[in-house]
Amino acid sequence: MQIPFHRPSLGRAEEEAVLQVLRSGWLTMGPKTIEFEREFASFVGVKHALAVSSCTAGLHLALEALGIRENDEVLVPTLTFTATAEVVTYLNAKPVLVDCEPTYYNIDFDAAHKKCTPKTRAIVPVHFAGMPCDMRRLKEFAEEHRIYVLEDAAHAFPAKYENAYVGTQSSATAYSFYATKTLTTGEGGMVVTNSDELLARMQTMRLHGMSKDAWKRYTAGGSWFYEIVAPGFKYNLTDLQSAIGLVQLAKAERMRVQRQNIAECYSCALKCVAELILPTPNPLAVSAWHLYVVLVNLDMLRISRDEVMLQLQARGISCAVHFIPLHYHPYYQQSWGYALGDFPAAEAYFKRCISLPLYPEMTQQEVDYVVTNLIDIVKANRR
Repeated sequence: MQIPFHRPSLGRAEEEAVLQVLRSGWLTMGPKTIEFEREFASFVGVKHALAVSSCTAGLHLALEALGIRENDEVLVPTLTFTATAEVVTYLNAKPVLVDCEPTYYNIDFDAAHKKCTPKTRAIVPVHFAGMPCDMRRLKEFAEEHRIYVLEDAAHAFPAKYENAYVGTQSSATAYSFYATKTLTTGEGGMVVTNSDELLARMQTMRLHGMSKDAWKRYTAGGSWFYEIVAPGFKYNLTDLQSAIGLVQLAKAERMRVQRQNIAECYSCALKCVAELILPTPNPLAVSAWHLYVVLVNLDMLRISRDEVMLQLQARGISCAVHFIPLHYHPYYQQSWGYALGDFPAAEAYFKRCISLPLYPEMTQQEVDYVVTNLIDIVKANRR
């Protein structure tokens, strides 16, 4: 049996939505994108949503709109994909890496407190694997240090903390619609905010710094005239993608529940395997279950995490590692002076973590196959 790490949940409804856009003759950002923004904002429970070409683009737009500038410092977890930190450097600011806490592997606020300086302007927490950060602690931390909060929710749609969707409690929040996410448009993202001022700036900068509604200049109600008011970016989402997004949004909660059911199957089947450490539930949160990460107890095995993954791969099971901490990478070492040993919790996690296949279309037979083979590999390699 061959089990991919991910399989997109797409069907005839998405196909028909794309065909309708193709038949309309309007392919780029237009009415479908505006509709997608409106529906997404309503779903999350925020005032504004802005569709963008990627979560990375959303993070960049939000930081720029918040006024992050050269020599400012922004707190970022080291346990994340590089996009979270690289957008800080786009503005010539400094990404200040922070260790993770050992339960949910989200940013460690005690460690973050020690990294704050008079130059600290913002914090970008990542809701790792779909499990929301402690939003109460995050709010208290931001108020104490008088800094902005920009949430990286690439993993966290549709996740909740204390019955509120992620994205409702901070200056801005960016989501990813990459191919592996719960809601996908292939590539793409959304940034949400309750601030009229932030929205206006992000709208302008999303499309080359052009004056408002410049995208309409090729419509019957538009005008050929536009003004460039700032040196902006090319970060808009197309109507083709938005059409897919609208269909996916309508079934997002169902897909989240399907992911949760698979995660619960994993946990039930693996809970008695002492060599594996399973994800910890948070009674205050509803996880998006973007990832199901097990940690290998290396003290109880004769083989490494890498060897476990190789053996799974040999049996047709594709797994992944999320993530190589940022301070492991040459750029962050050479440009910012980070080194191995700086973030012990993230390093201990990284050496042991395996992300198992998890997606709504996964069958019970496939789940059972993953579980059976993982247990078999672990048992065969006990110390």
